[in-house]
Amino acid sequence: MTAARTKPDTIVLIHGLWMTPRSWEHWSERFKSRGFKVLAPAYPGLEVEVEALRNDPSPIEKLTIEHVAHHYEAFIRGMESPPILMGHSFGGALVQMMLDRGLGAAGVAIDSVPTKGVLRLPFTTIRATLPVLSNPANRNRAVPFTHEQFHYAFTNTLTEEKSRAAYDRYHIPAPGRFVFDGALANFNPHAPTKVDFDKEDRAPLLFIAGAADNIMPAAVNKSNARHYNTGIVAYKEYAGRCHFTVGQDGWEEVADYALAWALNPTA
Repeated sequence: MTAARTKPDTIVLIHGLWMTPRSWEHWSERFKSRGFKVLAPAYPGLEVEVEALRNDPSPIEKLTIEHVAHHYEAFIRGMESPPILMGHSFGGALVQMMLDRGLGAAGVAIDSVPTKGVLRLPFTTIRATLPVLSNPANRNRAVPFTHEQFHYAFTNTLTEEKSRAAYDRYHIPAPGRFVFDGALANFNPHAPTKVDFDKEDRAPLLFIAGAADNIMPAAVNKSNARHYNTGIVAYKEYAGRCHFTVGQDGWEEVADYALAWALNPTA
């Protein structure tokens, strides 16, 4: 499946770690109101509600990047025409991987985890992921954030009240294996997050970054974007936005920009 010349009518939303498809609820309704078919498939095994995954995180422990990427690839290949792909956080890395596999009409990577080859590693990223990486045994566990850790990593620009509300509604444990494999990607010649930055027929790709994002700072997203040597690749940065940009006040502006760009990509 390659990029289509006609305007796509379907949007696939890919969530990140410590989240589920519920994190896209506002974007999904907004895009549906514009006449688009919107799909937000969960990672395999996570097709239950947030509360169920908190009570039993065992499905999270079993996830691997390769399995999740294959899951989305099969899902997208089964569609009648190439959709717009939008991903948040690790979902942004998955969007890059899907475009690398020839999928999608356009891709939008929001506050994206970097793919293999991006060396930028700010202190805030290290601090935000330390609850997982500080213990090697976490590689085989589902690792939750405390609210305080979530506030630093995701919602640092929100009030305590709004941060707590976001934590209570959306947060689930994350597969430690994802965090370790992502952190060690540049030391692994077979890293699953490897993409071809020189690929000629890749669909257009937009990076959206928040200037106040702690866990995936704008500098990481900008560096990731600059690694691409071919195709239409664009970068957009929003002042004052944290990692929870999909739910932070003012998300409508970000969603509208992402959609408008995906329908008419420009470098």
